[in-house]
Amino acid sequence: MTAVPDTEASAVTASNARRVALIVAIAFFMQLLDSTIISTSLPQMGQSFGVPAVAMSIGITAYMLTMAVFVPLSGWLADRFGARNIFLLAIVLFTLASLACGFSQSLPQFVAARVVQGLGSALMTPVGRILVLRNASKSELLNATALITWPALFAPVVGPVLGGFITTYLSWHWNFFINVPLGLVGLALVARFIPGDRAADPKPLDWPGFFLTSLGLALLLYGLERIAHPEDGALPAVLLVAAGIVIGWLAVRHLRRAPHPLLDLSAFRVQTFAISTLAAGTIFRVAINATPFLLALLFQVGFGLSPVDAGLMILAYFLGNLGMKTVTTPTLRRFGFRTVMVVNGLIASASIMACAAISPETPHALVVMLMLIAGLTRSMQFTALNTLAFADIDAAQRSSAATLSSMLQQISMLFGVAVAAAILNLSQIVRDRPALDLVDFRIAFLIIGAIGLVAALRFLVLPPGAGAEVSGHTSRT
Repeated sequence: MTAVPDTEASAVTASNARRVALIVAIAFFMQLLDSTIISTSLPQMGQSFGVPAVAMSIGITAYMLTMAVFVPLSGWLADRFGARNIFLLAIVLFTLASLACGFSQSLPQFVAARVVQGLGSALMTPVGRILVLRNASKSELLNATALITWPALFAPVVGPVLGGFITTYLSWHWNFFINVPLGLVGLALVARFIPGDRAADPKPLDWPGFFLTSLGLALLLYGLERIAHPEDGALPAVLLVAAGIVIGWLAVRHLRRAPHPLLDLSAFRVQTFAISTLAAGTIFRVAINATPFLLALLFQVGFGLSPVDAGLMILAYFLGNLGMKTVTTPTLRRFGFRTVMVVNGLIASASIMACAAISPETPHALVVMLMLIAGLTRSMQFTALNTLAFADIDAAQRSSAATLSSMLQQISMLFGVAVAAAILNLSQIVRDRPALDLVDFRIAFLIIGAIGLVAALRFLVLPPGAGAEVSGHTSRT
């Protein structure tokens, strides 16, 4: 029997890691596109169901809360029944629920379908990351992470534009029907190319941990979402967030003491994971996630552009995201995680603050150039954060680490929008103006950019060789 040369085996492993990451990325794109595309069609859906457009927000809320409830369970399910099997189940649930959303004839039917969709989505993101971690060696983790990061950069930008086009020229139903071919392709690829796996000795389910973690996360996310839409005043949102934090503290207390905790919090003892997910990483993601929300409002409210024209302007932001993909790996290999995350973080934050200087009179070429720079640096920081998080995580911690990372990213996504909305509202109240204007946006961009600057400097606590096994960077002393 002839032995396979090391270089050939390494090439096969690398090829398999890229293939798994690409398949997972397709599923992530379907999920994230659906989350962003729906917002443009809510008025038409309300008209179709015979309810006010504002009543349609329950569909978004039901989806988000279902995700919050079941995300903490995803890692345990992957260990108990196999990550590949749970990922297949997630795609099936999401695809069938998308079909049900498109065929819905009433608001209750639509909400029920969105709940099932939220369940599929809750399982898809963390379990997809687990699959990538299990099939990629440390040397391939950077390239694999770059592949599964692009949907998070691409979908939020292209989703509203695509959704507006589909709703205008076809009907809102097709915003959901487009998930069906994507889901079928994803199912075929997962079944054909991703190997099965299962934990040898799965732990019993930690029911108290599941209840406390899910309830705390649901209350916190719903409270943050309400801050951005304060129709009922600020008090309910503040109470929800406070309750979520208290129950979250009880959950952490339980998970630290339980013999078989639902989530293994020991991942936070790993410095690279803690910095890139819980500490500086979460703070920086708040700034990054607030920016697209502010830009969309700036171009429509501040500049007076139509939704389509505003979407086209933000496409430059997306092009910047894509443009960085080819240089991310060489840059991290040359300079290392710490240097890139500090320097690139400072440039990204400065580009956010620079958005405070633009106005309707600013030449479009300069605005587009700023959007490109902001997109380029956003892409680099996202990929670096997502890769460094798992650079030093061992095999026993992968499931919990992937779940914890997904939970914290959900929080930072909503917190970014909530903080941006709160700054705009407070600025308008302090200035005693009946409507938002450019001054409010300038204040918001400056504050959000300052938050990013503080987070970027926090990465200085990392050692020069942090994540070197993943990046391939060799420190020079």
